[in-house]
Amino acid sequence: MKHARRHFTLAATAGLLLAGCGSVSPPTQLYRLPLTPPETPPETVAPNLETWELAGTVTLPEYLDRDTLLVATSDTGLQALQGQRWSEPLRDAIPRLLRADLAALHGAATTWPAPAPQGVIVDRRLSVEIQTLLADATRGEVLLQARWTSTDPRGLRSPTQQAVELRVPVAAGSPNDIARAHRLVLWQMARRIAGR
Repeated sequence: MKHARRHFTLAATAGLLLAGCGSVSPPTQLYRLPLTPPETPPETVAPNLETWELAGTVTLPEYLDRDTLLVATSDTGLQALQGQRWSEPLRDAIPRLLRADLAALHGAATTWPAPAPQGVIVDRRLSVEIQTLLADATRGEVLLQARWTSTDPRGLRSPTQQAVELRVPVAAGSPNDIARAHRLVLWQMARRIAGR
């Protein structure tokens, strides 16, 4: 069973590719990353947390700047799943989800998108860089590697940088399962950033 799971997308990918070889293209399927967290947030956070300002964009690798779902087929190979597309660009979806997830984890009243409203005293400015976000056909998982930088706009504390590597298994090989695993691994990243 473990062997079958490790090759979760090979059969599905092959089928999608073969479907693209015919004269008629398969209908396009759209997948979204829902705003609702895939897990129940931890207990309500304490009201006296420091205020965070989150950068309006998340840095992504160039290969993620596309609509088609991608699967890694080797250390260097990437395969686009024909007819399987994100409903919105990841460069837009990921910052929106990260803001919502951090608000749920850190507190909506203490988490602001940049620029924070006038009069809000910001304790920490956060910027996030996604280095890898990819379904892996060999390992049967979605891998996320990211780092984030925290700076004090008042200069009272030194900047800090942290990194994380997260892996979420994919239950089966369908594009829907791949999309769900993407959402879960992004939620897990937000939990790490929030220390939750």
